[in-house]
Amino acid sequence: MGLDTPRETPHERLGAFLADDLAAVNALIRERMASRHAPRIPQVTAHLVEAGGKRLRPMLTLAAARLCGYDGTHHVHLAATVEFIHTATLLHDDVVDESDKRRGRPTANLLWDNKSSVLVGDYLFARSFQLMVETGSLRVLDILADASATLAEGEVLQLTAARDLATDEGIYLQVVRGKTAALFAAATEVGGVIARAAPAQIAALRSYGDALGIAFQIVDDLLDYGGAADALGKNVGDDFRERKLTLPVIKAVARATPEERAFWARTIEKGDQGAGDLEEALRLLARHGALEATRADALGWAAAARAALGALPDHPLRDMLDDLASYVVERIN
Repeated sequence: MGLDTPRETPHERLGAFLADDLAAVNALIRERMASRHAPRIPQVTAHLVEAGGKRLRPMLTLAAARLCGYDGTHHVHLAATVEFIHTATLLHDDVVDESDKRRGRPTANLLWDNKSSVLVGDYLFARSFQLMVETGSLRVLDILADASATLAEGEVLQLTAARDLATDEGIYLQVVRGKTAALFAAATEVGGVIARAAPAQIAALRSYGDALGIAFQIVDDLLDYGGAADALGKNVGDDFRERKLTLPVIKAVARATPEERAFWARTIEKGDQGAGDLEEALRLLARHGALEATRADALGWAAAARAALGALPDHPLRDMLDDLASYVVERIN
């Protein structure tokens, strides 16, 4: 490999290893996102599903199942289910957040309208339940139904917590576990369940997904105050402009002087933002070491994800999942 050749990422290696399974998942997604009576459904769905997303969550399901020795076909149904649930939440989130950019492209609600985004999201949730029922596993249905409810609960909690300076790290973690980590954890857990893995291995897979999801969200929140717009798929500082009290700000608020707290109250709680406020927010984050402290938390959760893999069988996929946990936080180095 030449010096200028980009290094293949763990995510890309995982995708290559699971290429046949992923092709089956993509085919099933295209089949099930069709609608005979409402052509807008596949139009809106395709805009997101085929927008170059990483398919990370369905890959976790496929990898968990294969790692535990599964050789059937229902892991494909579950992976498509996970992607449909994820896509439905993105459609709803962009309406709630009034976003205009997703994965570097205009959001569906901007191209069509809020009603289309909400209703197509509902359609995808319904499709996801049809898919998971086809596996014939009541336990799988229980896990994914619970994850879907937890996702919605996390988003509702965020509505009240995200603009309240009283929100602490415990509440933040509850929000993150709800809106992000719940689906990561369910994605890995159902892979083990469908493979009829030992209870200890299923628990390990769930722990891995939970910790990976938390690390993933913390990194996203951190990058919002220092990442490249192209890498983020959104604009730097969007969380500040949308008045989201993410972990870096929570840490800065906890260490703030009365004057600094008044700044956060004006910009986050009251939404009174003007020229130079983002730069002032960045200065305060740097002053209190909030970004470095947040980075340390992300590294800790990634380490917890890697530790959980110790209960799983020796397999190339286990090594890839280990590398993936490290890679998630490499984005902030």
